[in-house]
Amino acid sequence: MTIKTPPSTGALAGIRVVDLSRILGGPFCGQILGDHGADVLKIEPPQGDDTRTWGPPFRDGVASYYFGLNRNKRVMRLDLTTEADREVLLALLADADVLVENFKTGTLEKWGLGYDALSQRFPRLVHCRVSGFGADGPLGGLPGYDAAIQAMAGIMSINGEPNGDPLRVGLPVVDMVTGLNATLGVLLALQERERSGRGQFVEAALYDSGLSLLHPHAANWFMSGKAPQRTGNAHPNIYPYDTVATATDPIFLAVGNDRQFRILCERLGLAALADDERYATAGARSVNRATLKVELEARMREVDGKSFADELAAAGVPCAPVLSVPDALEHPHTAHREMVVEMPGGYKGLGAPVKLSRTPATYRHAPLTEGDTFLPRESED
Repeated sequence: MTIKTPPSTGALAGIRVVDLSRILGGPFCGQILGDHGADVLKIEPPQGDDTRTWGPPFRDGVASYYFGLNRNKRVMRLDLTTEADREVLLALLADADVLVENFKTGTLEKWGLGYDALSQRFPRLVHCRVSGFGADGPLGGLPGYDAAIQAMAGIMSINGEPNGDPLRVGLPVVDMVTGLNATLGVLLALQERERSGRGQFVEAALYDSGLSLLHPHAANWFMSGKAPQRTGNAHPNIYPYDTVATATDPIFLAVGNDRQFRILCERLGLAALADDERYATAGARSVNRATLKVELEARMREVDGKSFADELAAAGVPCAPVLSVPDALEHPHTAHREMVVEMPGGYKGLGAPVKLSRTPATYRHAPLTEGDTFLPRESED
């Protein structure tokens, strides 16, 4: 859908955010806040956010990576190594509700802009830091990077084929979930400020966020003491929850209970499998997954993948065709859910996934919109 530029009427209208962050986690947080109505001013160093160069592809010299994380923000550049520009930042913070940053621990403190100093001057300010490992502890203060955290947090160890090497998840899942956690932390702090009148320090660390993604592998290990193993596309606890081959394209089955399994077997003409003691219960199917996959695929290689997936979904069995990124973004339901947004100037991006009935997300500023002051606060009359 093509978006006009409505006034800020979202759930966070009236909230002012200074976004000092760079790369992914912090900017993703700032974009979410902006989508839901916050007035976000992104402060970049003189050379700009590093992701402006992370291409190709490029448009007018700026990489697509940057465009994907920085809408609904206005941008200005400051050199915070200079006292004059630090004073400009302090003037902006005087009117701000939230500061989002991901400087290495000690950098802002060196400039007199750490939480202790800012909280004395601006007691209502919510100061959110996205960090790699937090400020202290054995790894405190070290820089964090998505793929390195995927490796350290155990994510790579359980991603890949059973007999293959550990693999990085094919998108920056740790950075993105850290951005979501930062957003959640900001909203929690703003809610608490309604009671106390005081801001607080919020930290979302990549390391913590990476570990938080380990369900159900961590739960399995806590209970069994057995180290989780790679299972390819299959779920470690339930089956069939896996890609299966068909006569055409593979589909993903996500069979979560005995009723769904019985429907699957009946649709395949294999009703007897649902009563076979090897497969009659979820636990038995998980234990005997290797033979079950052989029996299912022997029949499924005779069916058209997409049409059978549609048939199963209509019958209440969770499943899906395996689509490419272009196919997913061009799917009619993607358009129906308003998950692709177009704005003047050729901008196209992913829409906001959280839908609010009275105060929906709005898209007001394409990336690279310039501006150095907050918009007037809405009247409280």
